[in-house]
Amino acid sequence: MNNEVLAYEDVNFLRREELRGARLELEFTKADLGMRDHGIVSTVVVFGSARMPEDHPFYLQAREFGRIVSERGGALSPVDGNHCNVICTGGGPGIMEAANRGAHDAGALNIGLNIVLPHEQHINHYVTPTLSFEFQYFALRKMHFAMRANALVAFPGGFGTLDELYDILTLKQTGKVDGMPIILHGKEFWENLINFDTLIKHGTISPDDVNHFIIVDDPEEAWEVMINHGLLSKRPGKVV
Repeated sequence: MNNEVLAYEDVNFLRREELRGARLELEFTKADLGMRDHGIVSTVVVFGSARMPEDHPFYLQAREFGRIVSERGGALSPVDGNHCNVICTGGGPGIMEAANRGAHDAGALNIGLNIVLPHEQHINHYVTPTLSFEFQYFALRKMHFAMRANALVAFPGGFGTLDELYDILTLKQTGKVDGMPIILHGKEFWENLINFDTLIKHGTISPDDVNHFIIVDDPEEAWEVMINHGLLSKRPGKVV
């Protein structure tokens, strides 16, 4: 500690183990206020692999999806300064970059919630600079993904994508959030990756739990699912 500076200016003091609670609060509040300052009322969250190159069909589809949502969902036409259905990703490369890039193509605000990793993941340069946030804690990052989301679209991805997807599915299953369509993009990938019938067979989920998500193969199809869920007429479901 440096006793010659104010507490909030002493970085070594703030990094002490005993100050973890304060760091959690600061990390949540910084992103929350940043989005409030920009009038971000609701988001459309896009998950997917960081390893997808820009010539891959899934990258191209995620980019197209980001453009469609930004042009039609309210991000470009703020009401009383409030932006709706703003594209929000983990801020990294691959599918995340593609969705941010699609929003950027449309000239819309878009959000990147980057996570600090041992092998540094840099924020992609299509994220709106003033809506680029760095997180130390996965839990707070996940909360910001959920609390403004009007919809979640998961493109093919690895452990991180699955972790984030299951987190939102669990919120839906347990009634912690409602009204949020969960869309899995890429039928062949998702139907071969997860055998939901096996989960039902062994009684680990109920048959109705598979109604919490819809699998699609096309950005326009994903958009139609969101429209059918009233995307343009509602605010995000409350996270209890």
